[in-house]
Amino acid sequence: MVLLVAGCVSTVSGTKTPAMSFGADSYSGRYERTPDQVYQASVTVMNNNGVLITEYIPHDNTNTVRSLYGKVNSRKVWISVMPVDAKTTQVTVQARTTAGFRDQDLVHELEKQIALQLQTMR
Repeated sequence: MVLLVAGCVSTVSGTKTPAMSFGADSYSGRYERTPDQVYQASVTVMNNNGVLITEYIPHDNTNTVRSLYGKVNSRKVWISVMPVDAKTTQVTVQARTTAGFRDQDLVHELEKQIALQLQTMR
């Protein structure tokens, strides 16, 4: 007998999504870049790998936090960009399958591509 437990998890952008597996489903990286540079790199990576569906500023944060939502290989992907201090910006990537399972491989790959995209912006 298999018991499946479904629920909802919070996304890095402040929304909720259905989940079938719980645990770490996001990964963060910090860069000595402006929030605008990290955000533009994130948008480029999302567009290069899938489709960007929406960009927004979460209401429970200041205007310096920006988020985007899209789909990559039929996975739901959320990316949040926020300043840590005057010189450092943090990007957090989260991904889930349409069934609600986490996809850590995709999360790490997209975060790595954002880092590489930032290198091309120098």
